[in-house]
Amino acid sequence: MKIALDAMGSDAHPVPDVAGAVLAARAYNVSVILVGDENKIKAELAKHDTRGLDLPIVHAPTMIGMTEHVEAVKAKKDASMNLAVKLVRDKQADAFVTAGNTGAAMAAAIAGPYLLGRIKGIKRPALTTTLPTATGRVLLLDIGANADVKPEYLYQFALMGSIYAEKGLGVPNPRVGLLSNGEEEGKGPQVVRDAYALLKKSKINFVGNAEGRDIPKGTMDVIVCDGYVGNVAIKLSESLAKTMVGFIKAEIKKRPLAVLGALLAKPAFDALKARLDPSEVGGGILLGVDGVVIIGHGSSDTNAIKNAIRVAKEAVEGNVVELIRAGVQEA
Repeated sequence: MKIALDAMGSDAHPVPDVAGAVLAARAYNVSVILVGDENKIKAELAKHDTRGLDLPIVHAPTMIGMTEHVEAVKAKKDASMNLAVKLVRDKQADAFVTAGNTGAAMAAAIAGPYLLGRIKGIKRPALTTTLPTATGRVLLLDIGANADVKPEYLYQFALMGSIYAEKGLGVPNPRVGLLSNGEEEGKGPQVVRDAYALLKKSKINFVGNAEGRDIPKGTMDVIVCDGYVGNVAIKLSESLAKTMVGFIKAEIKKRPLAVLGALLAKPAFDALKARLDPSEVGGGILLGVDGVVIIGHGSSDTNAIKNAIRVAKEAVEGNVVELIRAGVQEA
């Protein structure tokens, strides 16, 4: 399997991007095509043991920065993000991974010079992530691709999320909720109320509105919202998790006996940290695009890049794009 990685995507590019690619190539037995500034990539590769690994480089003279507008996608045809998408379009790679500008990545995939396009029938792609819950994990979408939505977009997000959760994540008959400010049917803005009506009469296992407090409970497998709300929710959740871990550490250090207890409980604390660590998720799949596209945080570290490549590998192996295509046609 060949994964095209935008090696200039993360905030600290190409250091974590290259290091994560090396780890992923070794751990998952995949070829990671490093797209970006060849000299910088080679300098980073020289710091690692790459014997036996398939890490070809595709030179890209420019890149798209985090603060640039999506217009830069069309203006910079030779940017690393565009050339990585081109590899997927030309069947030279099976998936595209980036920790770069979310809007630019979406534009490169559906409207750029080497676009993959949308799956037929899909109005808007949706970016996903999974969050830890009391019973496992919940799939949340959209988390940033669409700030403004229509009821039919939310319905399609629910449809794609349900298919991905079942076929890609192994959740049987996923329970789908619609994020709102109350569990009652009439709650929320008009777009949410209209989406509720669409979902209620669909074949999706729709279980009603979800409030913010329902996200970590584990009573739903998929929760749908617009990208503005979803982005706020995911960043609040990740920040809160880090803050709570920091609170626990600070309180333990204040108490000598608690420090001893913490040493005994270290395996449990390590497991909790891993469960809450967003780098273990790596990146989210952009559902609705006619190709596997994985987008991670700009702040992605080495572990996050490695896991984003893992998510790409699993999506390719799970045939997610074809399953969504078939599901949309059936719906």
